[in-house]
Amino acid sequence: MHYLLLTLTFLTTSLASAQLYVKNSDYMYVKGDVLYVEDNIVLNDAESKIYLRSEGQLIQGTGTTGNSGLGELSVHQEGTVNQFAYNFWCSPVGGNLVDNTNNNGFKVNQLDDSTGDITSVDAAFTSGANGSSSPLTISSTWLYTYTTSSSYSGWNYKGANGNIATGLGFTMKGTNGSSENQLYDFRGKPNNGTISNTVSDGGFTLIGNPYPSALDAYEFLYDAENVANITGELYYWEQAAGASSHYLAEYIGGYATYTIAMDETSSFTPATFTTFMGDGTATNFPGTASPSGKTAKRYIPIGQGFLVEGVVNNGTVKVKNAHRKFYKESGSDSEFFRLSGETSNNASRTNSNSEEPELTEEGMVAVSDAYKRFRLNVDFNETYTRQLLMNFHDSATDGFDYGLEGKSPGVLSSDAYWTLEGTPYAIQAFSFDTELAIPVVLTLNQQQSVNFRMFDIQNFDSSQPIYIHDIENDVYVDLRTQEYFLNLEAGDYSSRFEIVFQSPETLSVPSLTDSDIIVVQNNKLDELLIANPTNLDITTVIVFDINGKQVMTNTDLENQNEYSFNTQHLTSGVYIVSVNTSSNQQLNRKVIVNN
Repeated sequence: MHYLLLTLTFLTTSLASAQLYVKNSDYMYVKGDVLYVEDNIVLNDAESKIYLRSEGQLIQGTGTTGNSGLGELSVHQEGTVNQFAYNFWCSPVGGNLVDNTNNNGFKVNQLDDSTGDITSVDAAFTSGANGSSSPLTISSTWLYTYTTSSSYSGWNYKGANGNIATGLGFTMKGTNGSSENQLYDFRGKPNNGTISNTVSDGGFTLIGNPYPSALDAYEFLYDAENVANITGELYYWEQAAGASSHYLAEYIGGYATYTIAMDETSSFTPATFTTFMGDGTATNFPGTASPSGKTAKRYIPIGQGFLVEGVVNNGTVKVKNAHRKFYKESGSDSEFFRLSGETSNNASRTNSNSEEPELTEEGMVAVSDAYKRFRLNVDFNETYTRQLLMNFHDSATDGFDYGLEGKSPGVLSSDAYWTLEGTPYAIQAFSFDTELAIPVVLTLNQQQSVNFRMFDIQNFDSSQPIYIHDIENDVYVDLRTQEYFLNLEAGDYSSRFEIVFQSPETLSVPSLTDSDIIVVQNNKLDELLIANPTNLDITTVIVFDINGKQVMTNTDLENQNEYSFNTQHLTSGVYIVSVNTSSNQQLNRKVIVNN
């Protein structure tokens, strides 16, 4: 048996060994690089330590039988400082109260409050709702796991002392009192080997990356045992920055969807995100961002939790040493789902040992020429936006395509989604054909404004239109050149809207631009001004408030070069002005009234 015996080691370059033995009261310090151990690790007594710092990671070989000893591995990870916001976690270490070769369960009370590079004290806990950062005090109110369920009853309260099985994820809210991300010190026996958890058909399980190294989502999702047991999507919790209450509107927090194709092409959609700030300032518009500002990527960082959905009852989802990779969280193909900030001790966005993905001008991951892709943003009441991703690839079928499609993680009371066999999807895929008609389903809980707009169009010929077809009005709008805004009554719209790629020319709505019609709100004069320099036949000007209610309606307008409408009676806020012509042309513009 070959051991590497350590007394005191500072490791700043990669080191590989067959087995690793850290004797009494000695430690190994790994800074910014990988420690690779082909077999097992023995942390002999309680003072035997391994410290992973500055994105240092530990990877072990596929033939290991289990780590042992009473010592600890220590690894840092950062979460949000907002005491109202959740992070989903998965511990990279387990308890080590007994000397065995098993992966031991984790209790949140194992978390430490870092007091120095290698020193720490036990974190404190409070039964109150709010945690604090100095000293680190964690609220035990929000510590839950979630296993094999699709309902609220699946949440299992753990508190500070409840045992969490190896590989299961858990929820924990952040802390208040620091302008930086909250630093947590995970200390315990390093998890190792194959780790299994139960899944059920149609049920979700909160798991995560259980190792002190990155986890490759591709290797995890294409492991033959996992392909047979889960749907192939990972769901990440996102929450809007600046949350100020434990009681949140349904669209403030939600789940992002991630999957990856056999050819390693990633697909991601965020949870619903804010369309406008309360004062009317545009955010995430006309482009995209997520509530947290994050994007799920291929390499899952240390400590990250996520949901998977099962496809068989009494099945198992497995993570293995073969799925582990050395990829730094600061690399451009990795991201931890907290609200803001960089990883500890490393603000660079580079990673020398992996190829970095190419990005588009909009900051999205570029797909190869084998794909076409676009994102459809649907805005509700100018308040929040649901983004839907459409992939086109020759391998896609009319049925479900593992790695190319992803279900919608939860439909809101007002929402939009693709559909497959009656199931809502956030990501869908087809083999491209100009004859396609792809339904867009809306569900609305009240009368409101709805706006369709396009983003992240990749590998389409510039002359290829992408229409939203309003079947009821028999109107085609090319979303590549304009948005489509309308006011709808409450209800389910499962067969009214579709994406198509050709239309009868006589039914197409010609594009209008700001050079055709100019819409300006003059708050000094309390007037809405509309300039018509090309002398179009404008028939109606309608103004909607933020809730989609018509507050001004002007019809049967005479043809003239300029119009003005008094807005003194309107309250301050955001409004949408809809200008319509006799030839079914439409222009929608946002204005801010300040009375």
